[in-house]
Amino acid sequence: MQGKEAGQKEIKPKETRQKELKRKETGQKELKRNEKGQKEIKRKETGQKSAGGKLCPVAARCGGCQWINKSYEEQLNAKSQNFHKLMEPYCRPEAIIGMENPKHYRNKVHAAFGEDRRHNAISGIYEEKSHRIVPVDSCLIENQKADEIVVSIRGLLKSFKIRPYNEDTGFGLLRHVLVRVGFFTGEIMVVLVLSSPILPSKNNFVKALLKLHPEITTIVVNVNDKDTSMILGEREQVIYGKGYIEDRLCGMTFRISPKSFYQVNPVQTEKLYEKAMEYAGLTGRETVLDAYCGTGTIGMIASRSAARVLGVELNKDAVRDAVSNAKRNQITNIRFYLNDAGKFLLEIAEEKAPLDVLLMDPPRSGSSEEFLNAAAKIAPGRIVYISCNPVTLVRDLKLLAKKGYRTQRCVAVDMFPYTDAVEAVCLLGR
Repeated sequence: MQGKEAGQKEIKPKETRQKELKRKETGQKELKRNEKGQKEIKRKETGQKSAGGKLCPVAARCGGCQWINKSYEEQLNAKSQNFHKLMEPYCRPEAIIGMENPKHYRNKVHAAFGEDRRHNAISGIYEEKSHRIVPVDSCLIENQKADEIVVSIRGLLKSFKIRPYNEDTGFGLLRHVLVRVGFFTGEIMVVLVLSSPILPSKNNFVKALLKLHPEITTIVVNVNDKDTSMILGEREQVIYGKGYIEDRLCGMTFRISPKSFYQVNPVQTEKLYEKAMEYAGLTGRETVLDAYCGTGTIGMIASRSAARVLGVELNKDAVRDAVSNAKRNQITNIRFYLNDAGKFLLEIAEEKAPLDVLLMDPPRSGSSEEFLNAAAKIAPGRIVYISCNPVTLVRDLKLLAKKGYRTQRCVAVDMFPYTDAVEAVCLLGR
């Protein structure tokens, strides 16, 4: 039999070709099953699915809950280990303070609005490191009532001919919805962030929303007409209620406005502040400075056990709320200042005003070298440092150590379950 020429395809009998084709199809099906199984395993590993079904269908795209695949016990252990490693050169941390119920703890919910390819309204969370909206109706860590209100607002848009804002074209009206819930009071504030101050059929829209959610206490329109990544604009108009809500914390009542800073996890905030007061060791004779005071929460709590408290904050809305909060709680030994914390501390240092305890709760970026140098110059007997970023905390502890301050006690508080973030409290003394 003559052999086939080089490059010539071998012609096989029809029966043989059919058998091989069948084996190939079977192999492809098996491969697809394997790929499907591998994808299923991968989803479980990324936390998208659990034994009880879907835990979060958008976990991989959202990126907000980095540790959604871990049990809560595993999360606490990992956070504790990470914190111990960071703090090892300075102080041996106390046992991490966790939550009894680590779900739906966020009392502040922000939803971005946009449209899908069919021009249907969507609302949800920005995809990690982008401005692409991941549609979300409910979130494992957000207040459930707040999520329901966002969904209801989205459902009303079509009937009121309100289009979501398009960042690319600049057309559309509704950019964001912000919902803040008073955990202990049940009061609810809805903030509609619009690209224009005109809300079509405003009164009817309010009536329709209140019919669906009579529990809403106040509704505010915030106008953001700039091409910016900032959520809130400068102008506000109260279209229902008093324009703010109140909540209770550590036995006191606090006013919360749309722009006010207020901790998003009130249950853990109480534990955080109780630990801070324990570290402060107030006896009723001290002068206390609450730096980066926000709406005055920690300073007002300290005022119950101090002779005099000063609060300094750069956000004018927060200072306004702080003053109102002090009056509301009939506190007379606290005074608030609208100023940069570093500059204010330098002024105190120049005046050589006595300061016994410094309470500081800076932003994630930590404190400034200017502020820490001024603090060391005033030389308070105790510094209680509350931090939402242990990395910048350690940086600042290192600088304070050079100024003669030793970290005496520290503890991590799990304010943000299912994420890799923790808050921390440290006590420093000379």
